[in-house]
Amino acid sequence: MEERIASVVRKTGETDIQITLNLDGSGKAGIDTGIGFFDHMLNSFARHGLFDLKVSVQGDLEVDSHHTIEDTGIVLGQVIKEAVAFKKGIRRFGNCILPMDETLMLCALDLSGRPYLQENLELTVPKVGDFDTEMVHEFFYAVSYAAEMNLHLKMLDGKNNHHIIEAAFKAFAKALDMAVSYDERITDVLSTKGSL
Repeated sequence: MEERIASVVRKTGETDIQITLNLDGSGKAGIDTGIGFFDHMLNSFARHGLFDLKVSVQGDLEVDSHHTIEDTGIVLGQVIKEAVAFKKGIRRFGNCILPMDETLMLCALDLSGRPYLQENLELTVPKVGDFDTEMVHEFFYAVSYAAEMNLHLKMLDGKNNHHIIEAAFKAFAKALDMAVSYDERITDVLSTKGSL
């Protein structure tokens, strides 16, 4: 089968973003958002989902990190939706329970075409590095709505904010990799409606 690759460019008065995603990659990443911890998270997403991912972001970081992180989430969601395309033959659902030291994270998602986010990450500090922790919710909200996926992130255990956030990104990657993978028994779209 052909590799599923998509690219999206989004330019606004606040950000200039280019993302290319290969769902059938090997985990290669080239990430530059201007926010070190966010780069680390997106690298982890690519590596653990085995996605090839290129992200270039110019954002108004002189204001704060909000626009850069949220808009990157929007574009990542768009590129996931475009790369998945018609969803023929894919598992559609994905899940992962991921341990990271003291943290245990659950992610479950459905590429249903109906956007929704439910998350309960208990973050106790305002920043990790130069990353505003309140932006974790905004990022995943933006991804879920732009990709039109139902996304649940549940912290089952955890204390260290770095570990909690990183476990969320890794669990999301593993769940998405499962959802976009092919199953030879699925010959069309996995829906009683016939489309997603």
